[in-house]
Amino acid sequence: MAERRHFDGIIVVGAGLAGLSAALAATERKVLVLTGAPLTQGCSSAWAQGGMAAALSPGDLPALHAQDTVLAGAGLVDPVMAALLAEEGPEAVRRLAGLGAPFDRTEDGDFAQSLEAAHSRPRVARVKGDQAGRGVMNALVKAVLSAGHVEVRSGAVLRGLLQAVCGAVCGVVVQMDGRLVEITGQAVILATGGIGGLYGVTTTPAELQGDGLALAALAGAQIGDPEFVQFHPTAIDIGRDPVPLATEALRGEGAKLVNNTGEVFMTAYHAEAELAPRDVVARAIHAERAAGRGAFLDARAAVGDHFPEAFPAVFAACLSGGIDPRIQPIPVVPACHYHMGGIVTDAVGATSLPRLFAVGECASTGVHGANRLASNSLVEAAVFGTRAGRDAANLTPTSITALHRILLNPLPSPTLLELRQAMSRDAGVLRDAEGLLRLLGLIGRLEASHGPCGALVAARLVADCALARQESRGSHFRQDYPGQMEPARTLITLKDGVMESRAA
Repeated sequence: MAERRHFDGIIVVGAGLAGLSAALAATERKVLVLTGAPLTQGCSSAWAQGGMAAALSPGDLPALHAQDTVLAGAGLVDPVMAALLAEEGPEAVRRLAGLGAPFDRTEDGDFAQSLEAAHSRPRVARVKGDQAGRGVMNALVKAVLSAGHVEVRSGAVLRGLLQAVCGAVCGVVVQMDGRLVEITGQAVILATGGIGGLYGVTTTPAELQGDGLALAALAGAQIGDPEFVQFHPTAIDIGRDPVPLATEALRGEGAKLVNNTGEVFMTAYHAEAELAPRDVVARAIHAERAAGRGAFLDARAAVGDHFPEAFPAVFAACLSGGIDPRIQPIPVVPACHYHMGGIVTDAVGATSLPRLFAVGECASTGVHGANRLASNSLVEAAVFGTRAGRDAANLTPTSITALHRILLNPLPSPTLLELRQAMSRDAGVLRDAEGLLRLLGLIGRLEASHGPCGALVAARLVADCALARQESRGSHFRQDYPGQMEPARTLITLKDGVMESRAA
């Protein structure tokens, strides 16, 4: 029997940018932040390199940022949510700067902004070239730890949700010190990150396996667009797991993609060449590698001797793999980087279940559509995390006591490795019915052996919906269905673990 504790406030699960933004904004209530890893570890936010996209310069407008977001999303972006993100993005960046995030500045003191793929203007605020995530998270962590209304508990791994008969989610089950502990509260905000740990080649912390997404789905929350997984084109191929990232800002600075003959190949795939949308670049690199020509990011002319100070994180990662990017092209490979799908929310992070919120990568706000615009993830986490924290803090207190547990089983490491390899092979950059059916067969066999595991539930959501979407759109490319249908979102719910509905 699990120990049960009550927290008279809001429970936030996850301590990335979205979760901590929510916690900091919920000033009207006490907040308990639960995280499995120490602060700034185990979250994708701290690993982000590119920066935060926002219309901060005189030559830019939120309407232009929103327009670029809609165009990048391949017909599936909610324009209202994109406009909200773009309007509130500049203030989110300024708020974080006010907390001490050391954004790069021009000589005039303005935000220095770089150009990234599919942006019509340079609008990405950076920190020391490629350390935006670390710089922003360090400042935010200091603010949270000094906030009197926030308590942080690390070493608490999410294992389940506590749900009332009415559907309200009023608590969580976490594993702490080797035992299960139930913690009830007034509301739960899931900020559990993405699903990168389901893939054999990923740029995200390996522990991010979709547990929050899986639990919300099993509780009956609506899930949106789980088939849309973004693969970053230029992960550094030096045999590490997770793979380090070569930020898109390098291509913005003029770095070129070449194959092993030295040929600059992107012009053969898209008119925008290196600054084409991420899905196009990822497929081009995949094609060059599959043809045996390899793929490399050549920044020797664009960055050269300035690499150590201009892009220190990339430089250090390259050196750790025996590559000196000042004098050598960087070997690159597409890697799972971001999940556009997730738990469907409204403009304040509320899900379809009472008292359950979702923010950050585990949420589906409608902002990213089929293909996230570069550097929109951190700004989305800040904007919608703040909105969710404020809204949750204003909920009327409740005293629901009849709660049942929705629990996940752990998936053994060898089995997880088998799943990761299958996901990269069959639900990766290129997909087809044969591979997806093979993947679903494996998932079914693993479910029969191991029961409801978060990784398996999340993987099935991706694979089922990828099989059902018989078209190619954005990051989802079906070799057997290369054309497009009319734009329609995937919106599903589960009943007793089985897909109940799919609606446009």
